[in-house]
Amino acid sequence: MIELVINGEARSFPAPLTLDRLVQTLDLTGKRIAIEKNGEIVPRSQHADTPLASGDRLEIVVAVGGG
Repeated sequence: MIELVINGEARSFPAPLTLDRLVQTLDLTGKRIAIEKNGEIVPRSQHADTPLASGDRLEIVVAVGGG
């Protein structure tokens, strides 16, 4: 298991885990999101190649449109 902190909340996920797989698991595929891993923004183009490890801290922001 991988222990992550996502938006301040501790969560556990099966290993191995990439950022892309996490997005799928959290049902965020196709949504406009920004992800910060341990203080650094990860471009969407790198999500599939970004492995996650226990202790990683993520901030995930979902863009919401409206008028």
